[in-house]
Amino acid sequence: MTEAELILNCQRQHPASQKILYDRYAGKMLSVCMRYINDKDEAEDILQEGFIKIFAHIIHFRNEGSLEGWMRRIFVNTALSVLRSKQIKFTESIDNLAVKHQVEPSVFDKISSQEIFEMIRTLPNGYRVVFNLFAIEGYSHKEIAEMLNITESTSRTQFLKARNALKEKFLCKQIIKVTNE
Repeated sequence: MTEAELILNCQRQHPASQKILYDRYAGKMLSVCMRYINDKDEAEDILQEGFIKIFAHIIHFRNEGSLEGWMRRIFVNTALSVLRSKQIKFTESIDNLAVKHQVEPSVFDKISSQEIFEMIRTLPNGYRVVFNLFAIEGYSHKEIAEMLNITESTSRTQFLKARNALKEKFLCKQIIKVTNE
């Protein structure tokens, strides 16, 4: 079944097509949820809630852009809604942003994308959310500020702190690799 047929059948609320859509995208969208929510059970709840929203609103999908992109926005917004209800903390100061050492570019050749995502998942909530929205989803700091009800400078600060924390994690990974070789 083509994507256009799948969308049309889902808009007509055909259960078999809804299951196909779910089966086709659930894995990718769970990964999106897990980037924002560290608890797997909670991420699975968000996945279910997101699909409920998708099936309720797919009638409004107009094929302007990709279906996957449209769905991803729904899952990101659903995860952010949960995070907002938890009142995650965002720091506004930019103290201690300097990273003392540089990460050798070759370290990235030795780290899998799964390891990188695991490093991102270990970031504090505020850092992780802003990093994901800016670096992975491609939102601007202005858009992030509006989504999270924070200032643009807070968004920038959270991103810089996340980036520096990741540099430190990569540096540790680099040292461990060199030590083990």
